[in-house]
Amino acid sequence: MALRRNSLFFFGVYRMCRNIRTLFNFEPPVTEQEVRAASLQFVRKITGFNKPSKANEASFLAAVDEISAISARLLESLETTAAPRNREEEAAKAKARALERFGA
Repeated sequence: MALRRNSLFFFGVYRMCRNIRTLFNFEPPVTEQEVRAASLQFVRKITGFNKPSKANEASFLAAVDEISAISARLLESLETTAAPRNREEEAAKAKARALERFGA
């Protein structure tokens, strides 16, 4: 499958979907709901469906469940020596970047 210029690979750099947030190394730790929300965004992105048809709903939801489980296992297995990031501080940084990028 060929990737288009506006896809996840652009000018030799892999880009992350803007709606999928980093979940590793936060205090308090990530919740099941956050992992599921990221998994749902991922499946939406790769399928192009915001909401699947009835014919595809079972496959779509199964994919979300599988990716959620795999992601949770991955996050539990990762190790770091870095101090956990603070959610409120990271949200404030993101808000400041958005304000700088898009204006008021």
